[in-house]
Amino acid sequence: MTITLHWFLPTSGDGRTIVERFHANRSLGAPAQRPADIEYLAQIARAAEQLGFTGVLTPTGTGCEDAWLTTAALISQTSKLKFLVAFRPGVISPTLAAQMAATYQRISNGRLLLNVVTGGDAVEQQRFGDWHDHDQRYERTDEFLTIVRGAWSGTPYDFDGNHYRVAGATVLAPPNPLPQVYFGGSSPAALPVAARHADVYLTWGEPPAQVADKIARVRALTDRPLRFGIRLHTISRDTSEEAWR
Repeated sequence: MTITLHWFLPTSGDGRTIVERFHANRSLGAPAQRPADIEYLAQIARAAEQLGFTGVLTPTGTGCEDAWLTTAALISQTSKLKFLVAFRPGVISPTLAAQMAATYQRISNGRLLLNVVTGGDAVEQQRFGDWHDHDQRYERTDEFLTIVRGAWSGTPYDFDGNHYRVAGATVLAPPNPLPQVYFGGSSPAALPVAARHADVYLTWGEPPAQVADKIARVRALTDRPLRFGIRLHTISRDTSEEAWR
């Protein structure tokens, strides 16, 4: 088994407590001790590259800087580090997403990875004007990724679904290589979408038996080659007692 390691780009700011790194909204967490300015993020990106990490996950949402713009600004600061850009299908056109990804892949020399975040927080989704319920969001993501791959095919692509209707979706030139699609979601609505579209299925750091069950359920839904990833947060202290405390 080959293990690929990624790091995390703290685009909401950084610090030494558990909460602050996720929330730019100060009512939700402690103020970030280090703001997410481009110089600091460039230091992290260069350090991750020098230490041998394959890429950096970059979050999405109103509590952080935009992932596409921030990571694009870091392309010239690195030479081989990949950027796992999180984005939400419900807030962007699938053809525009295909175009942005194709452009990004060319200017970065193939260093884009896509983390598709269907969205689990209704309040956060509504900030972007998305009022779909949970299962509708996954249904829309299914159509979205179908169109994105169609636009990358090199032939104008037509699609008429419940959420999207496009005619002749295409890009200037297909990205080479195609960006790998990372996808998470544990619900009955999510797993079939992952099976159809994901290159890497992601899960949180859950108990091993729970992760194994989820992986088995996804594998049972597809014959496509599929890799699996897990997102873990670590608390580092000199002793276990200090870490738990």
